[in-house]
Amino acid sequence: MNDECLAIRHSEATYRLVLLHGWGADADDLMPIGKELIRLDGKNIELLSLRAPQLHPDGFGRQWYGLFPPDWSAVPSAINSLQHRLRTISTSEVPLEKTVVLGFSQGGAMALASGCELPLAGLICCSAYPHPNWTPPKELPPVALFHGKKDEIVPIQASRKIFELIKL
Repeated sequence: MNDECLAIRHSEATYRLVLLHGWGADADDLMPIGKELIRLDGKNIELLSLRAPQLHPDGFGRQWYGLFPPDWSAVPSAINSLQHRLRTISTSEVPLEKTVVLGFSQGGAMALASGCELPLAGLICCSAYPHPNWTPPKELPPVALFHGKKDEIVPIQASRKIFELIKL
C-alpha cells in the first residue's frame, strides 16, 4: 500500500478490480464492497482502491475535482491523470483488458469518462453522472449502471442520461 491507493494483492492474480470513491470519501470507503465482490467471485483478483488526488474542501476526505461549486474546467486534467494511473497499474500478468473499474458518484463519473477511452474489461458505474458535454467513444468497454431511485445527491436521471448516450 501507499498513500495513493489501498491494495489487496494476490500473487496469482489474473484479474483486477479498481475502486474509485465518491466526493468527500477516501480510498477505504468502497473497500468492504470490493472485498465482498472478490470473495464472491472466487477468481484470483487483485483489488485496488485509488485515492482521489485532491483534498476535500472541508478538510477531510478527497475529491477528483471541485464539485460544489463544480469546477468543470478541471475535469480534463483529472481524467488524464486517472487514465495515467490506470495505465501505470497495468502489468503483463493483469493488463487493462483484465481490469474492471467500479466508481461511485463522482468516482462513477470519473470511471465513465476515463475508462471508456481505455481497453478495460468493464466499467461499473454506481450513482454516476456524465460530465457536461461528455460523448462516449464509438467503441467502449461493457458498462453496468446502478442507481438508487431515492438518491438525493445524484438524481437517477443522471444514470438514465448515461444509458441514452451509450446505447446509441
